[in-house]
Amino acid sequence: MDDPVVAKIQRNPKYVELRQKRNRIGVVLTVLMLLVYYGYIALIAFDKAFLAQPIGAGVTTLGIPIGLGVIVFTIVITGIYVRRANSEFDALTKDILNEASK
Repeated sequence: MDDPVVAKIQRNPKYVELRQKRNRIGVVLTVLMLLVYYGYIALIAFDKAFLAQPIGAGVTTLGIPIGLGVIVFTIVITGIYVRRANSEFDALTKDILNEASK
């Protein structure tokens, strides 16, 4: 497809900046999520005794709050991405589209 508007957008320095920023944060957040998730799985696989330690006098073990921490971490990094996308990325996209439509 040889659409001149697409070519104009791809040549725009703001588009290159948007792609770089979006890719960078995507890679960083993905690596963080993989480290947290596979770290937890590694604890389950290799140090069950650590996760099986009871908390206080109850029946809840240390693995439960750590597992909940993994879930909360996922929600937090999703929020970080959404916030950045809604502010910085959307503003750049709007500028790019405005410049391309001129």
